[in-house]
Amino acid sequence: MKIICIGRNYTEHAQELGNEIPEEPVIFMKPDSAIFRQRDAFYIPDWTNDVHYELEVVIKLNRLGKNIESKFAHKYYSEVTVGIDFTARDVQTRLKQKGLPWEKAKAFDQSAVVGEYVSAEGLEIENLDFELYRNGKLAQQGNTSQMIYS
Repeated sequence: MKIICIGRNYTEHAQELGNEIPEEPVIFMKPDSAIFRQRDAFYIPDWTNDVHYELEVVIKLNRLGKNIESKFAHKYYSEVTVGIDFTARDVQTRLKQKGLPWEKAKAFDQSAVVGEYVSAEGLEIENLDFELYRNGKLAQQGNTSQMIYS
């Protein structure tokens, strides 16, 4: 399994971090070991002092394909959920300044929490609301219509 991620996909968040708005999707990947398994303890790596989290929409692909036209994309997934993407922001900043890949900051063990999948049938995937609560308080909310790349 591989986790394909689209970075800098929300204008407001990109601006908040001082990033340029990309002309094409910024793609990075997380390995299978990044998935947080419910029975595991979560540890913040000892090589970072600034771990951030972002709620993400997760689409589980169920078919292989390449160069898929947008009008056929819905045929390549049938389930959706939300997940949390953990980032060692201090490490990512240092790596970006040097023009190096982000993997150490984004792909560490247990850096991807994935919720329970639900059927995507009948969902308007381009207009899904999502919210993250931390200790009972709203920490993040968004809508897939806010994505730069749908």
